[in-house]
Amino acid sequence: MGEFQHGLCGCFDNFGLCLLTYFVPCYTFGKNAEAVGDSCCLCGLAYFVPIVDLVALVTVRGKIRESRNIEGGCCTDLLTIIFCHLCALVQEAQEVQAPGGVAMARS
Repeated sequence: MGEFQHGLCGCFDNFGLCLLTYFVPCYTFGKNAEAVGDSCCLCGLAYFVPIVDLVALVTVRGKIRESRNIEGGCCTDLLTIIFCHLCALVQEAQEVQAPGGVAMARS
């Protein structure tokens, strides 16, 4: 099992992405979802609906972890999203943008 290429507190490894996520987190989340084969627009909109946003965020983070063979689980994903939300979004975005990226799951 591997680890994320950037730590949870590695937000400033990509300062532009960090700023974008701080001001427009729904965009970053939508692009992360798109990278794993989900709808960018639907996930971006789901970001604004309580409870639905948590389910969507945990699902996308889980898909990113699975595609990169990163250890973790649903509970750790949920806790990370609740307590370090924006850092988690930046970490996921850095992972899908890294060389090798995330292999998209297409049907």
